[in-house]
Amino acid sequence: MEESQRQKKIGSVLQRDLVEVLQGAATHGGMQGILISVTKVTVTVDLSIAKVYLSIFPNNKGKEILEGIKSNAPLIRHELAQRTKHQLRRMPQLEFFIDDSLEYIDKIEQSLKGKVNPIKDPSILDKRKKS
Repeated sequence: MEESQRQKKIGSVLQRDLVEVLQGAATHGGMQGILISVTKVTVTVDLSIAKVYLSIFPNNKGKEILEGIKSNAPLIRHELAQRTKHQLRRMPQLEFFIDDSLEYIDKIEQSLKGKVNPIKDPSILDKRKKS
């Protein structure tokens, strides 16, 4: 189902402010050399939950940083509510996820360029489970 204009507007407002909050927290928290970008924010139809997709560089610290962000979600939500109090009546619950689409695209590009050949080496393919 297509997102309504209201959902898109709330998503873009949250995305813009989340970038500032998360990057500011990373900088002030002493995490130098870490880049956190918010790639997408989708809001449910009833505007109660916002799914936030994050791209974290370097990739090897992604899970650790995501856990830290999830544990501080109430503080992040409060900070966002303060920033958006004139635009939003209620702040949706925030759910954070890693956006691995760039890694996925990179794997496809490597396969197309011939660096990795799954036909010659089938062990590199993900083991698929049929259900």
